[in-house]
Amino acid sequence: MEYIDLGPVRVSTSSRTPDPDRYQLALGTDDLVLCDSAHPYEPAATAPRTVVLQLPRAALPFRPERVDRLLAQRIPATRGTGAALAQFLGSVGAHAHGCGERELARLGSAALGLATACLAERLDVYDDLPAEAREEALLRRIDAYIEHNLGDPELTPGAVAARHHISLRRLHLLFQGRPAGVAATIRDRRLAAARADLLRPDLTRRPVHSIAARWGFSSAAVFSRAFRQAYGTSPTELRRKRVARQVNDPCAQRTCHRAAPA
Repeated sequence: MEYIDLGPVRVSTSSRTPDPDRYQLALGTDDLVLCDSAHPYEPAATAPRTVVLQLPRAALPFRPERVDRLLAQRIPATRGTGAALAQFLGSVGAHAHGCGERELARLGSAALGLATACLAERLDVYDDLPAEAREEALLRRIDAYIEHNLGDPELTPGAVAARHHISLRRLHLLFQGRPAGVAATIRDRRLAAARADLLRPDLTRRPVHSIAARWGFSSAAVFSRAFRQAYGTSPTELRRKRVARQVNDPCAQRTCHRAAPA
């Protein structure tokens, strides 16, 4: 069982010892389910891997009797704040172990804000949330939208703002506390996705311009310039070096020799 302490909240890949001071928000395959660890319950089915977000009762800005309405109720994890929370929990499980103490605390605050927004949406009291919690939830929805639409060449800050019914100015203000602005975030994520494709052995025969187009770049020239600026090498050079390392790798050679026909 993995267990990550994020300060105000905890994340694990299974439920822990019942704690009367905490709720458990469990993410299965497509749904979130809120449970009260102080009361016994028996799940109808068990997902292959369940991620559990443990929430202090005192940290939620709702009366207990209101939260109890959501116990054991299906919360879709494929749309709205449920989808944003689900994606966030998945990324925490994959990357949190490499974070420092301050980063973990920030992740904990983000998880609590998203969970609060998700529950508020189900209780139809979203507008009553503190502004900070609403903004955190909005940012996570924007992150998820950008991630799922990187291949769309029309993905621009203006399109992101329009999709979330906010002004372009507000969108830029939301990103002020981040290392990169909206346009730079879109570009950097596209570059990272394209770089991952260039390093995949099964895509060696796919042309560079095809990979560039797959991730929303308007032309191979624009892609190559941005790629060199970000990584200090061209896409073609990166791929050539990867192929050369594979050819010179003794393990790869032994594999090839064993696979060769007699």
